[in-house]
Amino acid sequence: MNLKQLSDILGLSQTTVSRALNGYPEVSEKTRIKVQTAAKAHGYAPNTKAKSLATGRSMAIGHVIPLSQNHEMVNPVFSDFIAGAGEIYSENGYDMLLSVVKDVDESQSYRNFASKRSVDGVIVHGPRANDPRVKLLLDLGLPFVVHGRMPNDTDGYSWVDMNNKSSFERATGLLLDLGHRNIALLNGVEVMDFAIRRRAGYEAALIARGVTPNPAHITAGDMTEHYGYQNALEMLRSATPPTAFLTSSYLIAIGVRRAISEMGLTMGRDVSVVTHDDDLSYLRNGGNIPLFTASRSSVRDAGKRCAEVLINHIKTGDKTPHQELWEAELMLGESTCTAPT
Repeated sequence: MNLKQLSDILGLSQTTVSRALNGYPEVSEKTRIKVQTAAKAHGYAPNTKAKSLATGRSMAIGHVIPLSQNHEMVNPVFSDFIAGAGEIYSENGYDMLLSVVKDVDESQSYRNFASKRSVDGVIVHGPRANDPRVKLLLDLGLPFVVHGRMPNDTDGYSWVDMNNKSSFERATGLLLDLGHRNIALLNGVEVMDFAIRRRAGYEAALIARGVTPNPAHITAGDMTEHYGYQNALEMLRSATPPTAFLTSSYLIAIGVRRAISEMGLTMGRDVSVVTHDDDLSYLRNGGNIPLFTASRSSVRDAGKRCAEVLINHIKTGDKTPHQELWEAELMLGESTCTAPT
């Protein structure tokens, strides 16, 4: 079905139908709903190229992934974020442009996006300390939203983030309430903002209770199952093994569980584990009762919200920074217990 056929069915002009489908403000809400309902019923989808010509937009959103982070593309956390964002892109007639580049070419990719007008905006992943991408994108005038935020500069740009410091402070506090004092942190790479804030929350909770953080019980690295297993096994074999672990991802926690089992111990009885759960679609944290006690914040919902904020910037032309800080839910599961005597 084409635009003329849909217009004939509705008894409206092609211009009115086109404007209703593209969200123009001069079309009444009643007409907009009528047109959208008919388009869905008859399987009509606007021609992306025609829409691009009509609006002067590319109708695409960019994501730049450096080769050093190429593993992110098969990371279930990244995949869930992209799935959430993609859902919003589809609803608004946008395509996704995923660009995998050499690390040295990352900045040039954003410049190419802007000069060639191949995308209408971008989402920035994995903000780091002193991240140059934010200033670059502001200078280029290319609309963008950051998933997360920079450690020392949160003003002047749009971002959607979870309160990582508060979340890990509460999680550490729970373990302290259970009597644990030897609490290990298996964190993400600590040039990343989320990992910096999570460590800050962990250390703040310990210090507030008079417990000095033990450097031997703190590690940082790529958040994989093997990383969790290897580091937990080394700590459990040490002279002063942790009685509890706090991990920055569900994948790390699975590795910690394997190490605990290999040592002949039982998670939730001999050793406690608290993790962060991104509420992944294809890697669930147990059933009705969570397998792991966890702070939970849906990365899929974060993808949706980042996309919504970005598309609103594009459609309205409003460059006022929009910032959202989400609180994670702390859920009790089967992996925690009182500290062994």
